[in-house]
Amino acid sequence: MSAEQQPRREVVTGVPRAVRRPAPGYAPARSEISEHTTVGATYVRSLMRSQLRAALYALGALALLVGSLPLLFALPAAFGGRPFPAEPAVWAALGAGVYPVIWLIARWYVRRAERNERDFTTLVEGR
Repeated sequence: MSAEQQPRREVVTGVPRAVRRPAPGYAPARSEISEHTTVGATYVRSLMRSQLRAALYALGALALLVGSLPLLFALPAAFGGRPFPAEPAVWAALGAGVYPVIWLIARWYVRRAERNERDFTTLVEGR
């Protein structure tokens, strides 16, 4: 080689970045959570917040619907009338009317909690 000629440089190329795929089973959110990073903590905090919101809605509905029954039963007596239902009617309302309401609220809560967890899993798995 002469002094004027520079040696030819080798160019090393790899697979173009657009073609590269993450390894199977790779989920960036899952690694963020397992490594306890700030992003992982944010993911977990969002799941906990959505679960807490569902629980508070269920508790509020239960308190509103079931907790207002004593007020409803005492309302006629407050306006000078005779007490609203007779004692057997109160027991029937409490025994037969409250449990379906509690069951419906509990069913709604479980379905909402499962949906929150399913959405979180979808987010973490990257599907």
